[in-house]
Amino acid sequence: MVVEFGLLGTIEARVEGRPANVGHMRQRCVLAALLVDVNRAVPVDALIDRVWGDRAPQRVRETLYGYLSRLRQALKAAPEVAISRRPGCYVLEADPLSVDLHLFRDLVARAREADDTRAAALMRQALGLWRGDPFATVDVPWFSDLRQALERERLSAELDHVDIRLRIGHHGELLPELTARAGEHPLDERLAGQLMLALYRTGRAADALACYEAVRRRLSRELGTDPGPRLRGLHRQILADDPALSPPEASPRRPPAGPETPPVPRQLPAPPACFVGRDAELSVLDKLLAPQTQPRTTMPMSVICGPGGVGKTWLALRWAHSRYQQFPDGQLFADLRGFTPSGDPADPFMVIRGFLDTLGVPPGRVPAAPDAQAALYRSLLADRQMLLVLDNAHDSEQTLPLLPGTPACTVLITSRDQLTGLTASHQVTHLTVDGFDSTTARELLTGRLGAERVAAEPDAATALVDQCAGLPLALSVVAARITTNPVVTLGDLTEELRESSTRLDALGTGESATDVRTVFASSYRALDPDTARVFRQLVQAPGPDIARPAAGSLTGLPPAGTRRALHRLRAAHLLQEHAPGRFSSHDLLRTYAIEVAGSVDGAEGRTARIRVLDHYLHTAWSADRILHPHRDPVPLSPAAPGSRPEELTTHDQAMEWFTREHPALVAAVHQAARHGHESHAWQLAWALTTFLTRSGRWSDVAAVHTTALAAATRLGDAAAQAESLRALSWERAEAGDHDAAHRRLTRALSLAQESGQTLSEAHTHLTLGWLHEYTGDRSAALRHDENAVRLFAQLDHRAGLARALNAVAWDHAQQGDHRAAVAHCEQAMAIQQELGDLRGEADTLDTLGYAYQQLGEHAQALACHRRGLELHRALGHRFNEAEALVHLGQVHLALGDPGAARRVLEQARDIYLDIEVHPSRGEQVRALLDSLGAGGAVAR
Repeated sequence: MVVEFGLLGTIEARVEGRPANVGHMRQRCVLAALLVDVNRAVPVDALIDRVWGDRAPQRVRETLYGYLSRLRQALKAAPEVAISRRPGCYVLEADPLSVDLHLFRDLVARAREADDTRAAALMRQALGLWRGDPFATVDVPWFSDLRQALERERLSAELDHVDIRLRIGHHGELLPELTARAGEHPLDERLAGQLMLALYRTGRAADALACYEAVRRRLSRELGTDPGPRLRGLHRQILADDPALSPPEASPRRPPAGPETPPVPRQLPAPPACFVGRDAELSVLDKLLAPQTQPRTTMPMSVICGPGGVGKTWLALRWAHSRYQQFPDGQLFADLRGFTPSGDPADPFMVIRGFLDTLGVPPGRVPAAPDAQAALYRSLLADRQMLLVLDNAHDSEQTLPLLPGTPACTVLITSRDQLTGLTASHQVTHLTVDGFDSTTARELLTGRLGAERVAAEPDAATALVDQCAGLPLALSVVAARITTNPVVTLGDLTEELRESSTRLDALGTGESATDVRTVFASSYRALDPDTARVFRQLVQAPGPDIARPAAGSLTGLPPAGTRRALHRLRAAHLLQEHAPGRFSSHDLLRTYAIEVAGSVDGAEGRTARIRVLDHYLHTAWSADRILHPHRDPVPLSPAAPGSRPEELTTHDQAMEWFTREHPALVAAVHQAARHGHESHAWQLAWALTTFLTRSGRWSDVAAVHTTALAAATRLGDAAAQAESLRALSWERAEAGDHDAAHRRLTRALSLAQESGQTLSEAHTHLTLGWLHEYTGDRSAALRHDENAVRLFAQLDHRAGLARALNAVAWDHAQQGDHRAAVAHCEQAMAIQQELGDLRGEADTLDTLGYAYQQLGEHAQALACHRRGLELHRALGHRFNEAEALVHLGQVHLALGDPGAARRVLEQARDIYLDIEVHPSRGEQVRALLDSLGAGGAVAR
């Protein structure tokens, strides 16, 4: 997805070349204020100052949050762009070079390090990004100051560009531009010097001296000073007719051609017989040949990179054949064998020697030295409109000698490596090719097999597409096996590919160029030993992807080593960075990685697995302590050497980390149990419980605690078993299976009592009280909750005692004794405020609000529910937030304010739709909304 942001002119954004609707001017200012510091956190207060200055409206933060929400929506089509919230800050995550301001600075910096010819092209590209005044029409102090600073940067770059063009002899074409600019900046000595030099080199020495005299007089009159030493020195050189001021010599002409004109080379292999998809990629390649307003100074070049078997060569050949008429002087093609399973990569100078033969150079005229051959090759291509296709390049070093030195040629390179070095040194269009989506993959299969064959077994065709992970080579192998053996059906191959452990066998052809395992192996063998070890270790990542910090723990490498290894794997396309700092690989590559990991010492995998499990466990444990500081913690063993858990300090950081990592954490519970790490399994499930229940992810609660219960049972840990049984009872109750919930709690209570675990017994009584109240047995609920009060008091467990007192208060409220409920709530609240237990306080406020409402004290009920709602939102407890909204709506109805009731009930409805709840929850809200005439189905 190509995303471009414009700041050097009006503020704009484009996705795939089409304008993105980023809103009105003030909202665009928010976007620009984040883009200026792309990938860096901008404090909220600084963001407000940048956008509004001293004219911020009332409720400016709410306005800002609304703008950010709409910007996220406008940019949702670009997954590589994200606006993330950090503690007190926001950050826009994107490729810096997608922002014209940062691209401008990058090009200027590269130009200042390059040779003059390359520098001139880079500077021209950089200055071509400017569309007018930066942040045009925005009149806020911060933007105005930045605009002035950027104009100074632009002028400096323009003057650098002039110096470069003067050095390479463009003095004649510069004269009109320099004369006009000198009139605009009459006191700029550097500009005056450039104009004087251009005048002198065009034979106008007298005009150059007159220019100096005019500048000298103006400086004396307006500033009371003389020209500086540099301008005075140039003046003396012109007076002395110094040879050092002479223009550079013209470039040598290319050598004359031989007596015989060789045929126009047409070396392209045949195009792919069945080509599908890749419309976006072909469009990008077409831009290489787009008409230019000025003569080209740089050679159009594109690097097509991607994993083995993804169809890079097919794409290159399809485009090259479709555009052959635009290369009247021919096409050259070379297979550089960068990742050929057998043999070494091609020697680039041997390739050049072959090209010289193709270009008609007689053997007697071929120089002996490789460098001289390369020079002759470049000379022969000068001014020719040719296409050069370099297929399967190993690295940048292999391609550099093969590049023509003329902008008339176009170069297309394919490689499994990203060729970062080439991209850094040349102006390259970088195109990464991924596997097909399911629709395009099915189209390829249909093209190879015929629509009738695919339609006869549609389910098997769908399964094959999925099993081949969208990899064109794998799909082609499947098609070849069917077309070469008519007895084989799609269903037969589906069964053969079903087992991941033998899937690569089914995709073998016996020929190295088309065997999927061999293709992967050639990429793997090209890795250095340390990176190869990381590739093997990454199969121990439990989830669908892995973040860089977790990868550091898994590999045991320091941060710099982790970044280096991940970069090398990504560059080799054995790993994808599908989101900033998050890495994954498709199923076929993972299958291959499992194979090679199994072929080495098993201790390597085991130690990596323990390190990553410790990373997730210790980070999740710390995050849970932030979310629920008054929860009874479980003791952990120290993390394994090399494991570096992440350091989280705020509630928002903890919630964001859990949200990002929860698929990996859920998978880690099952992986730990599968490999016999029983303590990791149940402790990880314990650490996940607060987040999962607050987020309403009940199916995940069931999954992790079913696994954790089995692990705790194998350990014989009664308290751990009771913990999982309580979590599973909550999940069953939310699913409406109250009998199963009661059975789990009864078992948990027996385990706690038989093992003498008084604290576990108290927690289980409290959960039983909640279940009985939920099912309408109020006397049983009160009995269990009072038992919990007694046991928590006996243990002097203050947080538990407060929660139990709140539960007893709710029981009294349900039985109509509202004054007793208020009294118990006040006792609970006093303890919770003393402890700073915000979660407990939020629950107690809900009970207290209900009691006040039943007493007819609606103003106090309203205050309680509003405060409780604030706390639930701050804690990220979405289910309780919805409950508080429902109770708030009921109070508004009692106060005769149906409009306010409708607003909060609609918010509750939306939350219930977003999380996993029993349909009865939604039906209650729907009934209340129906009574108001609002409607809106919420039951699933």
